[in-house]
Amino acid sequence: MPFDGIRIGTAAAVAALGRLAGGLGTALGALAALSWAVLVVLLCPVGVGVVLLPTVPRALRAAAGRERRRQARRGRTIVAPYATPAPGLGPVARFRAVLADPATGRDARWALRHGVSGLPAGLLGLLLPVLVVRETAYPLYWWLLPRSMATSGLGFRAEGWPVAVAVGVEGLGWCVVTALLLPRLARSQERAAARLLGPHPSVDLTRRIAEVTASRAAALRAHAAELRRIERALHDTVQNRLVGAALLIGTARRAGVRDAGRADGQLERAQTAVEEALAELRAVGRGVFPSVLEERGLDGAVAGLAAECAVPCRVDVGPLGQPSASAAATAYHVVAEALANVVRHSGAARAEVTIRREGDVLRVRVHDDGRGGARERASEGAGRAGGTGLAGMRHRVEALDGSLAFTSPVGGPTVVEVELPCAW
Repeated sequence: MPFDGIRIGTAAAVAALGRLAGGLGTALGALAALSWAVLVVLLCPVGVGVVLLPTVPRALRAAAGRERRRQARRGRTIVAPYATPAPGLGPVARFRAVLADPATGRDARWALRHGVSGLPAGLLGLLLPVLVVRETAYPLYWWLLPRSMATSGLGFRAEGWPVAVAVGVEGLGWCVVTALLLPRLARSQERAAARLLGPHPSVDLTRRIAEVTASRAAALRAHAAELRRIERALHDTVQNRLVGAALLIGTARRAGVRDAGRADGQLERAQTAVEEALAELRAVGRGVFPSVLEERGLDGAVAGLAAECAVPCRVDVGPLGQPSASAAATAYHVVAEALANVVRHSGAARAEVTIRREGDVLRVRVHDDGRGGARERASEGAGRAGGTGLAGMRHRVEALDGSLAFTSPVGGPTVVEVELPCAW
């Protein structure tokens, strides 16, 4: 398990390095847009800057648009919040409208923040892995270096094997720093981009209404699919077993007078059919709202799913308080379906379920080390029972106004991340 944790931490650091390297490019673009804005302002007293003023918002928007596209490639869609100027406006009125758009000021704030912090963060992200390799391997090559160059990254001069070995240990410390720092820097960049480059929640009421409408439609789809699943379960299993039990009881009644032994066998088969029907009814009930959630809570219910999983599964559940029943049920179904997919399709040797509550948001993460390459099909949730398949999971989550992110590159790993509002 410690080895698995090291491997996961290394994979997270490598992924964060790629995100920071991409952020280095957009940080340079943000600095270029800011430099152009400063130059235009300085040229305003001589008149040239006044003519160039309309290019400043365009430069900022171009830099911000590049960042949005970068985030979209990472699976984080940021909707451009720009207001469309009224048609028929002249150049001056159009420039004033663009300048008055709150999104323009937010672009400038993002460019300043990302340009100032993204450049050193990207350079640090490139420097730390080099430092890790250099320091960790230092005992292998220090004796080949000239004395003037035989120093560590912290300035220690290696004048013997004890110091060289100490530098190698220092390299292991840099490994830990890299694994802890790079993901935090990458997340900080992404949160700033989402906060400053997306629509402001207080002014984008239209988008919020559209989201609520889409969430309501997803809830209706999930409800209809759940009803179809229950109807199929009752019709295909429970009803058939009860009909078979009724036929067996009728046969036993007719045979009871002539052949008591045969009647007893028929009644035994009828009893078995009724017991199986009761088990199917309990399974249908668990699909609607798992009783284990009321008995053991979300953490205990998820631990039960992990214990029954054919793939070794580690569960890490933080303090959850009292999440709403709908959020707990949705999280349970997401974990159940994700683990079922791991067993059926991934070929994984290990899986991990992490559940955290941050304020009013419940975060669920299911990770496996399988072959990856999974894809979400648009018809998946509609053609199968609600809650099955990735699209069905997404419908369940969106019905609660939550979000689902899914990554599964060829070769793995596969990660499903869900955020659910859990206060209502």
